[in-house]
Amino acid sequence: MKRVLLILFAIAIIPIVSFAQTSSDTCANANNATPISGPGVFNILDVNGTAPSTICSGGTSVAQNGEWYRYIPSANYFVTVSSNLSQNSGKDTRVQIYSGSCGSLQCVAGNDDVGGSNFLSSTTFSAQAGETYYIAWDNYWNPSSPFGFDFELSETIIPPTVSFTTATISAPGIDRGAVDMNGDSLDDIVSITSSIITVNYQQTNGTFNKVSHSLTGGIYTAGWSMAAGDFDRNGYNDLVYGNSDGAHVVKAKANGNGYEIAATSHSIFTQRTNFVDFDNDGNLDVFLCDDTAPNEYFINNGSTLTLWEGDDPGAPIAGGLGVYSSGGNYGSVWVDYDSDGDADLFIAKCGGLEERRKNQLFRNNGNLSFTEVSIAANMNDPLSTWSSAWGDYDSDGDMDCFVGSSLTLEPHKLMQNNNGVFADVTASSGLDVFTDKGHENQPFDFNNDGYIDIYSNGNILINDGDGTFTILSSGIPQEGAVGDLNNDGFLDVFNGLIYYNDGNSNNWLKVCLTGTNSNINGIGARIEVSSPSFNNSSSKKAQIRDVRSAEGFAYMSSLNSHFGLGTDTSINTVTVYWPSGTVDVVVNPSINDTLCITEGETLSLESTLENDLILYPNPTKGLLNLNANYSFENAIFSVFDITGKRVLNDRFNSNTIDVSELSSGNYILRVINNGVIKTQKFIKQ
Repeated sequence: MKRVLLILFAIAIIPIVSFAQTSSDTCANANNATPISGPGVFNILDVNGTAPSTICSGGTSVAQNGEWYRYIPSANYFVTVSSNLSQNSGKDTRVQIYSGSCGSLQCVAGNDDVGGSNFLSSTTFSAQAGETYYIAWDNYWNPSSPFGFDFELSETIIPPTVSFTTATISAPGIDRGAVDMNGDSLDDIVSITSSIITVNYQQTNGTFNKVSHSLTGGIYTAGWSMAAGDFDRNGYNDLVYGNSDGAHVVKAKANGNGYEIAATSHSIFTQRTNFVDFDNDGNLDVFLCDDTAPNEYFINNGSTLTLWEGDDPGAPIAGGLGVYSSGGNYGSVWVDYDSDGDADLFIAKCGGLEERRKNQLFRNNGNLSFTEVSIAANMNDPLSTWSSAWGDYDSDGDMDCFVGSSLTLEPHKLMQNNNGVFADVTASSGLDVFTDKGHENQPFDFNNDGYIDIYSNGNILINDGDGTFTILSSGIPQEGAVGDLNNDGFLDVFNGLIYYNDGNSNNWLKVCLTGTNSNINGIGARIEVSSPSFNNSSSKKAQIRDVRSAEGFAYMSSLNSHFGLGTDTSINTVTVYWPSGTVDVVVNPSINDTLCITEGETLSLESTLENDLILYPNPTKGLLNLNANYSFENAIFSVFDITGKRVLNDRFNSNTIDVSELSSGNYILRVINNGVIKTQKFIKQ
């Protein structure tokens, strides 16, 4: 693992090309010559100019002759200057790197020998955009003329660091949330006692308006976790939270000026809580992890919340979701790991070799049906995980997983998603030497470079964009809720103090959703942002986010989706795949802004009945076969009834769909692949 101060390894190596620039005999001549402005391999025909008199490579001995170059980088880089090339084998070189002016040179770096019996030279230094640097080679070890050789200059982009400035705020109680509570798309601060919910509402001028709401009948606190979502669709977010004695579902009043208890579980040792729409009816349901018993959930029918535990007789979710009688359920996260358009469930467990202690992954089959697939997916780890962080860390268009560990002797794991089966890439990522342990792991892009970082127990694991990570530890809050608390496009942290992200020059986009047929928060939607550097025609795919109610273990972070754009100055498209099956597209939105999308009110991906999509037999009683002159690999299909309700949804495993469970009637099949929609009608007998 690379620490921030280790500069020999970084991200995004700039391609090397050859240049014909020649050396100068003096520093002054180099000042008048064309400078090196990018990476390349350069040839020194003979070292016969003025030798540098200030030695940066150790020692004080001055050579007889030297050769000079001027270098001006176009951006901030880690720069390596090296003669350690195969064509120079057997030679002995020495190099000095300076800043300043020819009349006042300041040592930056230098090297005599690479080491051992290799007497060639290589040195790396941090270069600032637009600054002038001088590269001086000498012939101290080879005074005879001619003495020539090649050297290479390479550049690697310095990943923007992350730093925070702290501020105090009055927030009595347990500090749990950085999430919009009043529907203005600005993240607010939420703190809770058993009888008072305090919300510091973010104002447009960057200040906060503190309001304390009394809660009649409240007996439980958010001692273990809190989640937010608008389950009654009144425009104000509601809460679910709990401790070791029980949990409350708390509803915001119609005008947003108070809260009341909507439902309570008195029997649960609450762990992670979530809002999620199990049955995709547009009404948010509630999920509660239980430490000592089977998990519980509330089904929302639009007017009432009904509590179920595990696999209670008659429970709507057959077989339940985490039903071991001893519990051991810690951190739940609802993530579309198989990219089929519905939210699956990963449960971080208590740890141990018994099956009940191993992590679980439930695949959502639709229609309140789930299949436990952790063994097949290679995700049934025995780690004491507590929480996991899901994001597209390798920019290939699907969700990978950082499996956290809370025990000293158990390592964290980075699991790469390969079509629904996960491979352990911890060692190649460098995270095998990351040893700080704890309960909190969350995925966010803190430096807005377009690569999702991992916020883990007082560290930010900076995603370098090449499959590796850099550990950033200094000045990072131990844990907290993540949101944009000053609306500047950079993610901040709240844990009693506000940690404002100091930001950088990278561009960004913030997306907020309002569902109509889907739940009003758009929880479970997938948002895809295509830009010049991240698009489905390049090696770095379009960026993706799933809208989730709660990341990590205890805190409720922003429901807005944040996208770093790096140096991209434009956005091609923003595509929202809603839980209802609706697809919205926004073309060329502004950068460095908040984009709020209401379901069904933007352009949609073009969808027409296709003559080249043949369904047979049609009508069908069970299996529906597809024939077309294009591939269905990785495509997602949805089936809608005549009212427009989505009744089936999955990813193709073959060119056959089982529709035997559908009622008789007319349906429309929709296929989405690489941003293209194909539709066709069929009849179920």
